[in-house]
Amino acid sequence: MTTTATIGTTIASDGFALDPADREMILEERGHYPYPQAACIEALKIVQKRHGHVPDGAIPAIAETLGIRVADVEGVATFYSLIFRQPVGRHVILICDSSSCFLTDYEELRDAFTEHLGIQMGQTTADGRFTLLPVCCLGACDRGPTILIGEDLHGPVTPGEIPRLLEAYA
Repeated sequence: MTTTATIGTTIASDGFALDPADREMILEERGHYPYPQAACIEALKIVQKRHGHVPDGAIPAIAETLGIRVADVEGVATFYSLIFRQPVGRHVILICDSSSCFLTDYEELRDAFTEHLGIQMGQTTADGRFTLLPVCCLGACDRGPTILIGEDLHGPVTPGEIPRLLEAYA
């Protein structure tokens, strides 16, 4: 259940409030498409950019702002692997595990990252700095194995490069 506050902020029943600036950006995105559902991914990305992930309360707030069903927003949010539904580290490291990267030592690179960071795939370091996740393709098959840290694509990456790479993301 959601209610709308007098300043136009959508507030979900769990206390989540959609930031007014985010609401305006979502409404602007909605205006770019003939159907409001088409703005759903961008709306989720707007919320994720502010919060680092998409909190549960944001789903009904986005649905109300777009004028679509909560189930439609939830379906998009759970389908796309780059929409994070739980808190993640300040820097998300995506390790490509596609066929091309798998053939160019993905497993060795994955194991080196888990050892260096002291976490397993899907986990976040205790200091909240890094989250390590697999991704099915980064579109750089000629440079495998590849990783994406934030918006920075790196590849090919060797285990020996990990400390230097991670220093850049303090």
